[in-house]
Amino acid sequence: MEEKYNYIHGTHPEEQKRLANLNTLTNRQFVDFLEVKNGDSVLEVGSGLGILANMVAQTYPFTSITGIELSDEMIDKAITAFADTVNLRFAKGDAHNLNIPDRSFDVVYCRYLLEHVKSPEVVLKEIQRILKSGGKIFLQENNTLVNVFYPDCPTFNLVWEKFAVVQSKIGGDALIGKKLFFLLKTTGFGSIKLSVSPEIHHYGMPTFSPYIENLIGNITGARNSLITIGNLEPSIIDEAIDELRRLQDNTDASAYFYWNRAMAVKV
Repeated sequence: MEEKYNYIHGTHPEEQKRLANLNTLTNRQFVDFLEVKNGDSVLEVGSGLGILANMVAQTYPFTSITGIELSDEMIDKAITAFADTVNLRFAKGDAHNLNIPDRSFDVVYCRYLLEHVKSPEVVLKEIQRILKSGGKIFLQENNTLVNVFYPDCPTFNLVWEKFAVVQSKIGGDALIGKKLFFLLKTTGFGSIKLSVSPEIHHYGMPTFSPYIENLIGNITGARNSLITIGNLEPSIIDEAIDELRRLQDNTDASAYFYWNRAMAVKV
């Protein structure tokens, strides 16, 4: 039976645009984090629009890259966009029940996926099953509430905390990043190494405005859920967005965040 991801953001065109912008902000650092050798078979679980998988394929042309994605719409767009990348393919698949033989891949990675799935432990056990002995897993996930701004944005912080609560109520986990060591250890991986990927942006940096726009897109995409499940008044959400807009225009403003990363080995 196919599981459904509890994706708080939705899959509308504006969300796809936000995801493409997020790829621009974070892909290079993640590709540098991966350890891939010539000849490796590599799997991305939850490939979305395929932008990251394509960058991995372009960076490592002597490997074979497969992107697995649940959404037919996303797969179709990825196949169309990256048809010319010869060492890259996409296929439909459910992260909880991958239709892939045991010990098929040297490297498996996923990013911004475990926070949305019904059972992260099941997903990690599936990844362990399809990894070759000694194969490596690479993860990058959210611990949403480590956002810090100057000047402070108290209304946004209130909405952002409610965002995490709503995601939990629909079956996700916006704080899963801080649990990666525990999850990998309890699912049988070894040689676990933790790290972070920092996001530091301030007024005048070319990344500052896109970073704030990504946060605005998160709230906008989850607006209905924040109202109906989080019991937030629409005016509070509007004020949070206005607060971020003011931050965006503030010549003294800065923003700090980090992604939780982990690497482990199938023993």
